[in-house]
Amino acid sequence: MRTKSVKKNKINVITLGCSKNTYDSEVLMGQLKASGKDVVHEQEGNIVVINTCGFIDNAKAESVNTILEYADKKERGIVDKVFVTGCLSERYRPDLEKEIPNVDQYFGTTELPLLLKALGADYKHELLGERLTTTPKNYAYLKIAEGCDRPCSFCAIPIMRGKHVSQSIEKLVKEAEGLAKNGVKELILIAQDLTYYGLDLYKKRNLAELLENLVKVEGIEWIRLHYAFPTGFPMDVLELMKREPKICNYIDIPLQHISDKILKSMKRGTTYEKTTRLLKDFREAVPGIAIRTTLIVGYPGETEEDFQILRDWVQEMKFDRLGCFTYSHEENTGAYALVDDVPEEVKQARAAEIMDLQSQISWDLNQEKIGQTFKCVIDRKEGQYFVGRTEFDSPDVDNEVLIDASQFYLKTGDFAEIKIIDATEFDLYGEPIN
Repeated sequence: MRTKSVKKNKINVITLGCSKNTYDSEVLMGQLKASGKDVVHEQEGNIVVINTCGFIDNAKAESVNTILEYADKKERGIVDKVFVTGCLSERYRPDLEKEIPNVDQYFGTTELPLLLKALGADYKHELLGERLTTTPKNYAYLKIAEGCDRPCSFCAIPIMRGKHVSQSIEKLVKEAEGLAKNGVKELILIAQDLTYYGLDLYKKRNLAELLENLVKVEGIEWIRLHYAFPTGFPMDVLELMKREPKICNYIDIPLQHISDKILKSMKRGTTYEKTTRLLKDFREAVPGIAIRTTLIVGYPGETEEDFQILRDWVQEMKFDRLGCFTYSHEENTGAYALVDDVPEEVKQARAAEIMDLQSQISWDLNQEKIGQTFKCVIDRKEGQYFVGRTEFDSPDVDNEVLIDASQFYLKTGDFAEIKIIDATEFDLYGEPIN
């Protein structure tokens, strides 16, 4: 029998998927708090908001399972209300409403005011840029644009997030100033496509001008660039990166593949030759830059020869950071009309082969760091270690620097000079010098 909860209304926001979703959850929580609501992130609450991901099969499955879990908790009286928002809800709302009717309401990615109303809160325009951050206090994501105008055949993001819309430089500077006042020292710039920033607002690629304004924000020590599209990358950003110490010598540039045949089918607007030249230009313009990329294996029509071209290129390019995904056949994308003809076990074997190769590259690059000293930010204490990062590492996805907490005391959120004394494939071990 269902027992009505007697708890005071506490709203629990659950975030699935990427850093863009994290940002959206933080904005939602900031709005709820401003309306006097009791709001928590991934803790106990009798009202639940699930911010879903609908990008690829694994992410969709996780989102659906989480919705089912909380719909069941509602049925058993453990929670009172369940609301669903985000990309999965934007993309599959009619199906979800039919298959999981026990959810109180579903909302799309652009329906924040309606979601707030359902939660008994008002959308406050004056709160633009203010949010409750869920990351460690020293870093925060800064979403500089929403949506994407690229035609990539494998990607469903434009379906879920719409066309590219840049935020103004003034608004972003104000948001950065607010974050800095709250103790944030590192801004991680995110968008579906940083490269496109400003084209809609300023009629030119304007990432460099945005960065020139952000480096002036007092209290911000590091600015990191995530998700830059290779085609049309604004090279003036590299000149600024080289001369401005606040901009980390780091770039995340998802390249997806390198075989010309696959790039053409993917509608990436580039070639093997152009991409290789771009990476060489990056390394010449900013010596020591850390380049992170992501790749897709098992795309329709990917032959063993295409895969070997990709494998050999990864070996040659020696990326500092690399992630590899298996192709996911997504409805309403350009590639959905193609036959998903690479068997799942072949996809998995190819991904494993790329990651094994990258593991060796990471080992070799990390061994070279032994004996060197790096400025590191200390994110947290975990077990017997303080866990930090160099400017070449983004949180959650890259290397970490481990410092023995039984020998040294460091303050989380602070920067420290750390000498590297040992290294594995994905971790560095160090000790502070001072």
